[in-house]
Amino acid sequence: MSRIGRYPVEVPKGVEVVLKDGTFSAKGPKGELTLDIHPQMTVTVDDGEVRVERPSEHKDHKALHGTTRALIRNVILGVSEGFERKLEIVGVGYRAGKSGSGLTLHLGFSHPVEYPAPEGIELEVPAPTQIVVRGADKQLVGQVAAELRGIRPPEPYKGKGVRYQGEEIRRKAGKTATA
Repeated sequence: MSRIGRYPVEVPKGVEVVLKDGTFSAKGPKGELTLDIHPQMTVTVDDGEVRVERPSEHKDHKALHGTTRALIRNVILGVSEGFERKLEIVGVGYRAGKSGSGLTLHLGFSHPVEYPAPEGIELEVPAPTQIVVRGADKQLVGQVAAELRGIRPPEPYKGKGVRYQGEEIRRKAGKTATA
């Protein structure tokens, strides 16, 4: 049995889950999310728990079992607590500012870069060199963070650019002059 898939997912107070026609939906204080369940997986909701079961011990069913349970857990966590990714900006003159619901990024280009926030995502700038991406959908939060990082990824010589908080950049040695 899948080690992850065999554990039930607890539904916290204030979260309402509905399973209908192969679609799992959860509604909570942070929003509402839906997830399409693979037709071969059996999902049951009872007594504040969500359980996922598979039809056989086939390799594909084992993989789907754990994946389905993890996706359901992410939906429930997202609507109850939400997810966040933090980004750091490194470089002289590099900074971010809030503009409406989106961001204005000054990253060494000849022009500022405007980034509009997608629906369901909250962008926050606690300091000019920090960005916080928040939302209920874990995949969308990660995608937005990756897009922001992709505007100016960290370069290996000086480390300038946008990086995830705590990300270590492998630095390269620059050219050395010979005597």
